Amino acid sequence: MLKLERLNAGHADALLSFERANRAFFARSIPDRGDAYFTEFAARLQALLTEQKEGICHFHVILDERGEVIGRINLVDVTEDGSAELGYRVGESASGRGVATAAVAVVCRLAATEYALTSLTAVTTLDNAASRTVLERSGFITEGEITLTGRPGIAYRLPLLPLLDRAPKI
Repeated sequence: MLKLERLNAGHADALLSFERANRAFFARSIPDRGDAYFTEFAARLQALLTEQKEGICHFHVILDERGEVIGRINLVDVTEDGSAELGYRVGESASGRGVATAAVAVVCRLAATEYALTSLTAVTTLDNAASRTVLERSGFITEGEITLTGRPGIAYRLPLLPLLDRAPKI
């Protein structure tokens, strides 16, 4: 059974370990975070927690049945009109098992109920078939093609109100 937890300072060590263990895996499909991300992790985490406290962003860790971090899912850049951008990453050991799809469903429900958001946006590169599949299975609608870190990409949008009754609880 998967569990989402709102990011907090107590996740620091497990989150850093997760990011280190999956760095090469993530770099195959998205731009690498760079060495500074890891050397400045404590300060970056504190900045994220400050943004979360201010309501600018909502960060979550995805935990497996043993309580280990197997992914992240975030709602960033919350706007006054109730929109935010969805971002997620699932570690290599958990990929291909429906973890991202389940986590997206739960965070969409949280976005609508707990965070009072009305829509989400998401972007991915055209060659990231796994991410595109997750977004499309989750009901995101294609908005158009974009350029993302110099690569062809696609932008998506999801109105949240129709999802309130469909999202499973994990």
